[in-house]
Amino acid sequence: MESLLKILAEIRPDVDFEDNKELVDSGELDSFDIVTLVGELCDAYDIEIGADEIVPENFNSVEAIMALVTRLQED
Repeated sequence: MESLLKILAEIRPDVDFEDNKELVDSGELDSFDIVTLVGELCDAYDIEIGADEIVPENFNSVEAIMALVTRLQED
C-alpha cells in the first residue's frame, strides 16, 4: 500500500489519498491522471490493466486501487 501511495503522490501531490474515498467522483483524479496511474501501476506491479478495468469504482479510493492491483496480480 505504501508504494501505491507514493505513486499517487507523485501524480497528484495536492490530494489526500488516505482520507478521500471519492477520488474519481469528486474530480480529484481526472482522465489524464487515470491514464498516467494505469501506466505507473502496470510498471510497478507487473500487471496488465485492460480497458474494461478502467472504471470509476476501481479508482475511487486507495483501497479500490489496491484491490484491483491485488486481483490482477492473482490472475
